[in-house]
Amino acid sequence: MNLALHTGWLGALEAGAIAFLVGLLAYLASHVLARALRWPEGHAIGWAAFAAVAIGAGTDLWHLFRLFFVNPGSPARAQIALAGIHDPDGLGTRAVMEIIAALGGVLLAWIWFESRRADNNPPRV
Repeated sequence: MNLALHTGWLGALEAGAIAFLVGLLAYLASHVLARALRWPEGHAIGWAAFAAVAIGAGTDLWHLFRLFFVNPGSPARAQIALAGIHDPDGLGTRAVMEIIAALGGVLLAWIWFESRRADNNPPRV
């Protein structure tokens, strides 16, 4: 992300909060699209979860993926790879928090939409 986030746990929580909002918005967009295209609800949840993780945690996941291919015998390449990362010490923590928060945002939005649907259609007795 190009935001001025803190480092450590506070930065991970900030990034998680942003990913949570991305998850909420991703489900909203996916829900609207799924209704227009008459998709099942599972498709809306799946695509929203994929989009939320890709947008919310994509940069940090890309940095983690790229670090696996750095030659550990070359300190210069390792320094170059680490120089482009905002908080290399907290990268794993931040990526996990972003994934959990993005999926949590999708889940909370789905629960909210389902509760609204249940309120509008009371059960018949």
